Amino acid sequence: MSGDGDIVDLFVIGGGVNGAGIARDAAGRGLSVILCEKDDLAEGTSSRSGKLVHGGLRYLEYYEFRLVREALIEREVLLESAPHIIWPMRFVLPHSPDDRPAWLVRIGLFLYDHLGGRKRLPPTRTLNLRTAPEGAPIKDAFMRGFEYSDCWVDDARLVVINALDAAERGAKVFTRTAARRDKGLWSVEMRDGRTGVKTTVRAKALINAAGPWVNDVVNRVAGQNSKRNVRLVKGSHIVVPKFWEGRQAYLVQNNDKRVIFINPYQNDLALIGTTDIPYEGRPEDVAAEESEIDYLIKAINRYFKRGLTRGDVVYSFSGVRPLYDDNADNPSAVTRDYIFELDAPTGQAPLLSVFGGKITTFRKLAEHALDRIQPFFPRMGKAWTSAAHLPGGDIANADFEQFLGDLGRDYPWMPASLLKHYGRLYGTRTRALVGNAGSLDQLGRHFGRDFFEREASYLFEHEWASTAADILDRRTKHGLHLSAAERGTFEDWCANRLAKAG
Repeated sequence: MSGDGDIVDLFVIGGGVNGAGIARDAAGRGLSVILCEKDDLAEGTSSRSGKLVHGGLRYLEYYEFRLVREALIEREVLLESAPHIIWPMRFVLPHSPDDRPAWLVRIGLFLYDHLGGRKRLPPTRTLNLRTAPEGAPIKDAFMRGFEYSDCWVDDARLVVINALDAAERGAKVFTRTAARRDKGLWSVEMRDGRTGVKTTVRAKALINAAGPWVNDVVNRVAGQNSKRNVRLVKGSHIVVPKFWEGRQAYLVQNNDKRVIFINPYQNDLALIGTTDIPYEGRPEDVAAEESEIDYLIKAINRYFKRGLTRGDVVYSFSGVRPLYDDNADNPSAVTRDYIFELDAPTGQAPLLSVFGGKITTFRKLAEHALDRIQPFFPRMGKAWTSAAHLPGGDIANADFEQFLGDLGRDYPWMPASLLKHYGRLYGTRTRALVGNAGSLDQLGRHFGRDFFEREASYLFEHEWASTAADILDRRTKHGLHLSAAERGTFEDWCANRLAKAG
């Protein structure tokens, strides 16, 4: 921005998946856009999910047919748009006769196969767990199972590449802001959290995609009390060493009717979750409780031969899901759908607040949000994102394995694990990251495992990273693989870099 007095069309508060998706869509329709986030991109809910692009099989039980259909359709769209960070995964569901009956599970899976126009993913099949290799880690008491398809996603990178696309289409991305309405426009004061420099811009419309903080923005910015509320539900996950052979994931039913996902993670780890607990605290203070960790371990040990203990847990995290409050008694039954609230008094700049939503439907949510403000921007372009690749996702025929083979021929000196790491995170932009490097030495300082200085510098320069945690925990997952000493070394490197930058 050139400074105080600038007027933009749209100011988006919230650098999670919904805010980044809205900014991207709006910029591509020709609007001038600012996206602002009070912390790092995806630092809140959007980096603490179960990391799935899925229709929500269990939502069928609560008659959320519209949401499931939309999510299943979006699953295909997103798989095509970003095959480097989104890929198919098969889920094995051991059947427990003590929980949902087999006929109910079959009906649900039939609907799941046919409700959303499945094209690329294989259909459900029934398994004999005693003879199928996928049943090998399951206890002998569970003889029957089902296998169905969904997709994995690197959630934090999904946010970052949406912000990248928005920026490349003209949007400006900032952090740490405050906003107030003034004389028919929004007057927005932005404060750089590191330098303290303040800049004021004016906006014709503001979209509040602040997730768990959506009501805070309504109350503090607009000075109003919204008629709608979010219901904060905490979901916790644990990470343990992977304890089965094969690429398949598992989905198990617990005694309380919740389902628990057990997914392959970072090659040699497993991601297990999630819980569903009402949460009343500050979203930034959320953490996995020991009772939740014990709950997840107990669910795993009910089904798997290889029992887990507390000592197996190498990492845990928790996120607050900002669900639209539909007054459901059971947190698991609270809708994962989204709604909008438009505040547009005559002669005043509109405020559109987003309540609810889930990662899988973020792109469609963005389209619907822009539909709501279209009357204020009659020259705004049409929806466009359904057929567009996200940055790095322009892989021929969405064939990642073929793409990885091509990369290997381009960089024969690169170890397979590093090649896959770059390919999965950066897709076709791997070549921009590697540049003219012709050996590992030319990637700069080695911080451990598959982490080199060249990647860290790229993330600082191109993806708004400003701390070690931004890189280790969100832009990448290197933090899971570095020792405490290696992490400390990288943190010192970051501090020196920032000091030199002034």
